[in-house]
Amino acid sequence: MKQDHQECKERFAHLGLSADILKILSRLQITLPTPIQIKAIPLILKGKDVIGVAQTGTGKTFAFALPLLEILSRQEGTGLIVVPTRELASQVREEIDRVGETLGFKTALLIGGANMENQIRQLKRQPDVVVATPGRLIDHLERRTVKLNKVRLLVLDEADRMLDMGFAPQIKQILQSVPKERQTLLFSATIPEEIAKIAQGYMCEPVRVQVAPSGTSAKDIEQGVYYVETSNKLPLLQTLLSEHTTGPILVFCRTKHGTSKMARMLNRVGCRTEELHSNRSMNQRRRALENFKNGRSRVMVATDVASRGIDVKEISLVVNYDIPDQNEDYVHRIGRTGRAGHKGLAVSFVLPDQHRDLKAIERLVGAKIAVLEGPGTLSLEEVQKFCYSTSRPSGNGRGNRRGRSQGRRSGNSRQFSQGAGNESQNRGYRSKHRARAY
Repeated sequence: MKQDHQECKERFAHLGLSADILKILSRLQITLPTPIQIKAIPLILKGKDVIGVAQTGTGKTFAFALPLLEILSRQEGTGLIVVPTRELASQVREEIDRVGETLGFKTALLIGGANMENQIRQLKRQPDVVVATPGRLIDHLERRTVKLNKVRLLVLDEADRMLDMGFAPQIKQILQSVPKERQTLLFSATIPEEIAKIAQGYMCEPVRVQVAPSGTSAKDIEQGVYYVETSNKLPLLQTLLSEHTTGPILVFCRTKHGTSKMARMLNRVGCRTEELHSNRSMNQRRRALENFKNGRSRVMVATDVASRGIDVKEISLVVNYDIPDQNEDYVHRIGRTGRAGHKGLAVSFVLPDQHRDLKAIERLVGAKIAVLEGPGTLSLEEVQKFCYSTSRPSGNGRGNRRGRSQGRRSGNSRQFSQGAGNESQNRGYRSKHRARAY
């Protein structure tokens, strides 16, 4: 243990962390800081506002949590961490407590779907750090059960989701309740330039820390794509599940209804499956995550509510049964595998008329994704022939596929598009509804 502590001290000491935190890190067997931690922690300890960009699974939480605890141990004030989903909030609170409890820090978790009175009791204990989702935090502000006038550090985790069209009004209301003299930190794997510009309006001369271009996927993830018609997607998924017999498997669907339907079908054929989406109660979501993490259920079917809130380090396969509406969500989805040094595999099911959407994803991640073969799949040549033989409007170039017409398929493309109409239904929902969904 002494040798481990010395190794931890040598590797973390130059970042400016105290001896107490170094001892805790060595006890947790965390000895090697990640690149985002090496770059961000010293700047945060100097009082800088920081925009941090790094792939998922690379230690972003500790990159802001460790200096936050260090600063609060030296100065008066509290910390506020705002995240988009309940699952991510619970995960961040656990990471804070791993280090903070030993130091005597008290935390409060404010999330929707949980008992309000219990949260009020947490707040009465005068917590040093509050971790919250936007909606529930505003509920407490309106009830006057929380005061943010002593916030010393504000952290927006998964900042791209926090500042998009759905959450920006909520964040603005929260920012009006915290002191102007504060330190603000933004972290995510994807921060588009338009989001960074908005963020800078909330910050004081922010320093951008980037260990990889925004949208870059982790190097330990092998990516592949199956071109497949809608009618052949479920049989292909069942084949993949039968082939990958070890390790947890995470399947992403686009809609809550589709997620529930998929989970029921897989359970019916004897594959123990959990479902995770915003229509589930907090207890149901917590139980599903526990069963998935503990191995009682090998498969989790989820919407994008899970793309930023699941930290299961041994997930062996991520399946994008439906490709995401927002290209940036692709990075967060596949980032659930290949974590903490483990190798991962992520595959996507792409309809023939989504070929150009896949190309937009490839531009985002900066890599060409290999085309795979399986039962009922189409070759790249068949898909390209389909694309050239049909007319479709070009995208808006911003990676957002919502609202595209379903009537773009011409008569000679019907052999590829049977049953595919459901794939495009409801894509025109407004982003303000998505904010409520989380």
